[in-house]
Amino acid sequence: MSEDLTRNQTLVLDKLSKAEQPMSAYTLLDELRPDGLKAPLQVYRALDKLVAQGRVHRLESMSAFVACQDPDCHVHAATVFMICEKCGRVSETVDAAVARSLTSLARKENFGVEKMSIELRGNCGKC
Repeated sequence: MSEDLTRNQTLVLDKLSKAEQPMSAYTLLDELRPDGLKAPLQVYRALDKLVAQGRVHRLESMSAFVACQDPDCHVHAATVFMICEKCGRVSETVDAAVARSLTSLARKENFGVEKMSIELRGNCGKC
């Protein structure tokens, strides 16, 4: 168990790291019941902390979570997720040009950006 993670956070992160597709909080709860997680609040608290640490991402369009694939993603302004409609796999990438463009658009509207994530949906190269 990582020193800075609680037992529940470690269980959730390990499960997401091994998952081939994004998982909802309730799917995580169902799969972690044998490990002692009994209540949705336990999963949500772990997810909240993991998201805040940048170890897990929430896919807004799916109300689901994935483990971070880029250990340095917290230093990037924008993360782009490519979600395959056929197999459900998610890839994560960053593009500085996209971040600059979106920041410029926001400035023109006098909008202060706190977080940027983009979700692209389509079909991966394997599908």
